[in-house]
Amino acid sequence: MNYDNILTAEHGDGTLRTGVITLHRPKQLNALDDALMDDLGAALRAYDADEGIGCVVVTGSEKAFAAGADIAAMAPLTLKETYGGDFITRNWETLRVIRKPVIAAVAGFALGGGCELAMMCDFIIAADNAKFGQPEIKLGIIPGAGGTQRLPRAVGKAKAMDMVLTARTMDAVEAERCGLVSRVVAPGQLMNEALAAAAAICALSLPSILMAKESVNRAFEGSLAEGIRFERRLFHTLFATHDQKEGMAAFLAKRKPVFEHR
Repeated sequence: MNYDNILTAEHGDGTLRTGVITLHRPKQLNALDDALMDDLGAALRAYDADEGIGCVVVTGSEKAFAAGADIAAMAPLTLKETYGGDFITRNWETLRVIRKPVIAAVAGFALGGGCELAMMCDFIIAADNAKFGQPEIKLGIIPGAGGTQRLPRAVGKAKAMDMVLTARTMDAVEAERCGLVSRVVAPGQLMNEALAAAAAICALSLPSILMAKESVNRAFEGSLAEGIRFERRLFHTLFATHDQKEGMAAFLAKRKPVFEHR
């Protein structure tokens, strides 16, 4: 498909490939508006439904992953338009229902909605020039796409309060130290690192990957006891798959497994 606000590509030559989505509003530093989020959601759903795709990478430019939501588009909105039109929920939440792993490869600014979009992904790999922040308070509003909820879960209450209430930014080193990002690399190595991580995922058994993602996400949505029960049932279920038999047989035979994703 052709999109107006994103670029798409595929990488890899194995059974499963990586889908890459690049936010592409360069003049606006990839500011997020309805049109871009509609395109992003459509591309994510297409890759999620594609049996040849095992992982997705979402990225921006070296200067900006996404500098925030498009303020020019938001400024005139009224309560009737935001609440009545289900602003943000209508098309920003697509990432929450994508079953395949989604990696955010972040360079430059990831502010406001850009930071929130990165946090919706399963994990973040950051270039060392990345800057994360939730500066909405400067506009007389608060984060509205999960910033007050996902940020404390990632970095703790104190850091989240500091960022949300003072609008200060966090650099990549601090973000890794706090647990917001999983790893930090030089800007020139960002996509290589993200694609290597995605390739490692694509080389594994897709049923296991899907269940692992679902189980980790469950940890943030319920009690420990409920999460353990959920994990245990998925663990049991995988013993009905071909790939479990192949993976364990290969281990015992000291050879590389050949997964068929079933």
